[in-house]
Amino acid sequence: MSNQLNLLQKNSTAHSAGPPSSRQRFQRPESFENPPMYVAVMTYLGFGIVTLFGYFRDFLRAVGLEKCHIAREREEQKDFVPLYQDFENFYTRNLYMRVRDNWNRPICSLPGPVFDVMERVSPDYNWTFSLTGKTIDDVINMGSYNYLGFAENDGDFLKTVADRTQQYGLGVCSTRQEMGNLAIHEELEQLVATFLGVESSMIFGMGFATNSMNIPALVGKGCLILSDELNHTSLILGARLSGATIWVFKHNNMQSLERLLREAVCSGQPRTHRPWRKVLIMVEGIYSMEGSVVRLPDIVALKKKYKAYLYLDEAHSIGAVGPTGRGVTELFGLDPSDIDVMMGTFTKSFGAAGGYIAGKKELVDYLRSHSHSAVYASAMSPPVTEQILRAMKCIMGLDGTTVGQARVHQLAENTRYFRSRLQEMGFIIYGNDDSPVVPILLYMPGKVVAFSRAMLKRKIGVVVVGFPATPITEARARFCLSAAHTKAMLDQVLFDLNELGDDLCLKFSRRKYSPRPQQHNNNDDTDFELDS
Repeated sequence: MSNQLNLLQKNSTAHSAGPPSSRQRFQRPESFENPPMYVAVMTYLGFGIVTLFGYFRDFLRAVGLEKCHIAREREEQKDFVPLYQDFENFYTRNLYMRVRDNWNRPICSLPGPVFDVMERVSPDYNWTFSLTGKTIDDVINMGSYNYLGFAENDGDFLKTVADRTQQYGLGVCSTRQEMGNLAIHEELEQLVATFLGVESSMIFGMGFATNSMNIPALVGKGCLILSDELNHTSLILGARLSGATIWVFKHNNMQSLERLLREAVCSGQPRTHRPWRKVLIMVEGIYSMEGSVVRLPDIVALKKKYKAYLYLDEAHSIGAVGPTGRGVTELFGLDPSDIDVMMGTFTKSFGAAGGYIAGKKELVDYLRSHSHSAVYASAMSPPVTEQILRAMKCIMGLDGTTVGQARVHQLAENTRYFRSRLQEMGFIIYGNDDSPVVPILLYMPGKVVAFSRAMLKRKIGVVVVGFPATPITEARARFCLSAAHTKAMLDQVLFDLNELGDDLCLKFSRRKYSPRPQQHNNNDDTDFELDS
């Protein structure tokens, strides 16, 4: 731990004034509490019951006693190789469809801190929906990634966006390499590089494609990717498309990562034992399902020790953490130049769309001619570009106000308050104290459905996630905090959560938390371990 302290103190970021605080230098402990044994047993039992009923209902459909709504092959195609397997749709047909009303709810207003939901009903157990013409007004939005509240429709704030739309129109209809390279695109790239403290950057029109289309340009056959087991689908897809060998290490587990790095260096490629052309470590800043923060100082130390490259996805962390919103590098006081490839998106903290790749100028120049997103994709929409410029200048204070920094600080305050209150109530929550992504563990499939429906009745919009998006025993509700949330909103959500937690028996935690946050000892050399 002392070596990490020396490394962090040496590489303190230039963005923060004064010496790094304890929040910057230390990784706060992350909570991954295990539930009581009966919870896991009841969860498996619940899935077993719904699976048995699923087979029974399939039998009723086969004998014609229940109408079959699912798509099937036509009679004249029965001898063909099926386009889809019947068993593969079992989960969708018998489990998901019965609870589909908890997802894809249509909204009809600005998705800010509150929104309006269009009421809908289903006459056939969620196979089809029809709108009633009514709306559920002023639902508190606890699910959007609107971390800094820039998803807004204030005319004064959006005047520059309207002006850019008048000047350039809505679409470019060309790639950057042809007729789609606008002056505001280059302005944004320069601003992103300045914001991150790197040499150069490049912007893309889609956040998902920023990962999936650029990773294949960086690595290929004969290269090795070391990927965190909880990485986002866009990272996984990009790794698979690259043709590189992929090894997966346990989430945020430095022993697992170092073991793979050591094996990669000592053994080389399978069969030939030739050295790998490149070894690329892929991690995220904040993991969107767990709420955990990457152990970046440890990973940077391992990356330097074994001469590997580091790809950091800051989709959820850029703008959302760090004293001035510059992500996990600032949170830990690290030098941005220690990260070989910095990736992020504009879809969350900046209230827009698209993504970026940033780093050394040689890296960005290479991607301009080799990235599929750069060569074939349409350039970023002008009003979207201006929205990102507006938001980023606001965060940096270049608009002459302190509104941006006030939002960053408000988000951090909301995050700490919401997390501490949930822990005091007795909920099991995952993630890091600095993370605005707050998963509450619900576990049992019946409780997931009941929780989502009950929260909507109380005018609170939440996102619930279950198998196969999570492990079968770790279904959860994922709350996303925003700087736009007022304390009154959070108190109302917490009040309803407290009542609902008692009604549905969701308070599984066996830990006791003090109402006051614990202070970290700057002289403590203990390396925090995750609960297994």
